[in-house]
Amino acid sequence: MWPHPAVDAILFDCDGTLADTMPAHYRAWLEITRAHGLAFDEDRFYSLGGRPTRDIIATLAGEAGVAVDVDQAARAKEHAFLDQLARIEAIGPVVDVVRRLRGRVPLAVVTGGYQEVCRRVLAHIGLSDAFDTIVASEDTPRHKPDPDPFLEAARRLGARPERCVVWEDSDLGLEAARRGGMQWIDVRAFHLPTRVSGA
Repeated sequence: MWPHPAVDAILFDCDGTLADTMPAHYRAWLEITRAHGLAFDEDRFYSLGGRPTRDIIATLAGEAGVAVDVDQAARAKEHAFLDQLARIEAIGPVVDVVRRLRGRVPLAVVTGGYQEVCRRVLAHIGLSDAFDTIVASEDTPRHKPDPDPFLEAARRLGARPERCVVWEDSDLGLEAARRGGMQWIDVRAFHLPTRVSGA
């Protein structure tokens, strides 16, 4: 039963964990990468889940030897994603957990996305005020799979890392939780996003 006395806090990823955003993100990525002549297949996209947009653009451009204005491309990608916001749905089993635990145990969102985009997604799925803190890509210099974002969330909540439980949907996110000494739940055990057909 939650909250468990051995748990100080619960930390949730956003994209693919709280909200079924990954297909929308990939469609937005295709819009940007194709405009710059960059290859980005869906398997690679999922393997990079949890990394900030700017980092992914810089990596893809560097691999292709293409000059890209990283900041401009990142803004364009996020706009392309937000244009699809109305189509995005909550991941019911995870959101149900958040609603049951709200006010009973400290909760955080830890995302590789931007604060503003994350807040808009949370508002769209009805969780604007459900979390005690949000740690986004702007908040730590290192990102998943480094444990820094999760450790920062634990610090803000006054929680011991070993007594935090992380809910995640990506290998990089789960690795970050492991490196932080945290317990974890892999959302992919009960939810997999629809693949983008014809990509």
